[in-house]
Amino acid sequence: MELFQAKDEYILQSGDRALWCSRKDGSMAVRPATDLLLAWNPVCMGLVEGIIGKIQLHTDLPLGLVLIRQKALVGQLPGNHQVYKITKIAVIPLSDEEPQELELELCKKHHFGIDKPEKLAQSPDESKFLMKTLSQIKSNVSVPIKKKVKENKEKERLERRLLDELYKIFMDSDSFYYSMTYDLTNSVQRQGDAEKSSLPLWKQVDDRFFWNKHMIQDLIDLQVPEVDFWVIPIIQGFVQVEELVVNYNETSDEERSSPETPPKEIICVDDIHPRFTVALISRRSRHRAGMRYKRRGVDTDGHVANYVETEQLIHVHSHTLSFVQTRGSVPVFWSQVGYRYNPRPRIEKGQKDTMPYFAAHFEKQLKLYTKQVIINLVDQNGREKIIGDTFLKQVLLYNNPNLTYVSFDFHEHCRGMKFENVQILTDAISDIITDMKWAW
Repeated sequence: MELFQAKDEYILQSGDRALWCSRKDGSMAVRPATDLLLAWNPVCMGLVEGIIGKIQLHTDLPLGLVLIRQKALVGQLPGNHQVYKITKIAVIPLSDEEPQELELELCKKHHFGIDKPEKLAQSPDESKFLMKTLSQIKSNVSVPIKKKVKENKEKERLERRLLDELYKIFMDSDSFYYSMTYDLTNSVQRQGDAEKSSLPLWKQVDDRFFWNKHMIQDLIDLQVPEVDFWVIPIIQGFVQVEELVVNYNETSDEERSSPETPPKEIICVDDIHPRFTVALISRRSRHRAGMRYKRRGVDTDGHVANYVETEQLIHVHSHTLSFVQTRGSVPVFWSQVGYRYNPRPRIEKGQKDTMPYFAAHFEKQLKLYTKQVIINLVDQNGREKIIGDTFLKQVLLYNNPNLTYVSFDFHEHCRGMKFENVQILTDAISDIITDMKWAW
């Protein structure tokens, strides 16, 4: 889609659709692309992939329009659904300020034979006049101007620093994904809900994992069908999709390396050696998200810090199987103070005060996933013991037959990177795992 800059708006155009965003107050409107003819001197700035939403990095700074500048194909899920990772973004200030060099891909229609997109810039004569006027003002009221210049420089430095952090979040973390046709927020089992299937994609999503919902809320609030095209649900997390061919009759490594064994041509007939699509999708909740050590435990809405749902998906022939696990911070009120490595945990509220919020968390969990098996991985003997003990007490007080509690001292068993020792845990609870089943 093309991005245009006009006098008072930024305009995104795709085919016969256009999205208008005011540079003055950030208000949005969906209009026909033909309305572009009514805009004052629209200049094409280049191509973008879509809109993420609006953001205000600081109360002293203007709103910014965040756009997907570049994407990378991660893979294809069953049903020919393509999944993309956001690799680059562009942030445009919604103000009278001119955007900095956005480095957008040039639009061939409007930039034929041009190396860089045009800018709405002042004419040289206007610039000279302004500079002359500015010099006169400086000489007359030098002290207030110096103060103003200093404030502006500090403001620019703050904006630059915050923008750099925002770019890093998107471009260095490799953790923002989307699909135009597949609901990445919902597991295969939840997608089986026929009531939602006729709705536009963004209306089918699991609200917990609709990461950019707050940023795109102004567009959603327009409540017109035309917004459906522009609202792209984005998840934060991880997606990997792999195509595998399983050859059950493949010769052993010893036979393959023997000079007497002639090399065989790899046959890939689906009935003999079926193709498997294996995908891993981790989706992080937008509720109570935050930096490690600074965001811990449960809140008064029953949300736990840094909650993630991970789905393992296997597709072969016309069959799709899905297995889901969730993780989150221990759902009691606790914190860690300080920035040093692994600061000592402390419990913030007593048993009685914690009970209703612990219950609220697991009532949501049991409603979504029916039975729950808690695997408590905290250190059973060290400084984390206080959290594990508090967790167990709450489970006993809650006393729900659909909740099974298992404790496994991960630090002790897997010390020295011996992660294969997790087998001790899986062997011990193999009956529970078998009873869990999966979605088919």
